[in-house]
Amino acid sequence: MSIETRLTELGIALPEAAAPVAAYVPAVEAGGLLHLSGQLPFDDGALMTGYVGGNRDADYGKKAAERCAVMVLAQVKKALGTLDRVERVVKLGVFVSSDPAFTGQPAVANGASELMVAVFGDAGRHARSAVGVPVLPLGAVVEIDAVFAVRQA
Repeated sequence: MSIETRLTELGIALPEAAAPVAAYVPAVEAGGLLHLSGQLPFDDGALMTGYVGGNRDADYGKKAAERCAVMVLAQVKKALGTLDRVERVVKLGVFVSSDPAFTGQPAVANGASELMVAVFGDAGRHARSAVGVPVLPLGAVVEIDAVFAVRQA
């Protein structure tokens, strides 16, 4: 089954890949790996903002992580032309804007991790970092960067 078909089954429509907001490129393919710059969470076109453990709860953060993962997939598709070139999700870096007392970043990051497994099956299982930070670009609540192993075109 193609990844596009799997996305349809899951009810996931990929948005347009976000344009860079500074001096970087969204994706670099090198040595069989696709490295993606950090992606922010958008829900119905609106940036999901705030900080977990303050003005947002962990469930909101988890949903934001899932929305970041959708943006990651949109960037992968734009860079590769098709998600079917993905061999494996190698690593996700999940940054959670959070109150210093909040320690549930791994549970927030599960929003992205669970989506990758739902989309790619066992090839979606990956290494991961889940880090609490005081602030993210544009006030986003979560930002995710990623590395994928890819098949040659």
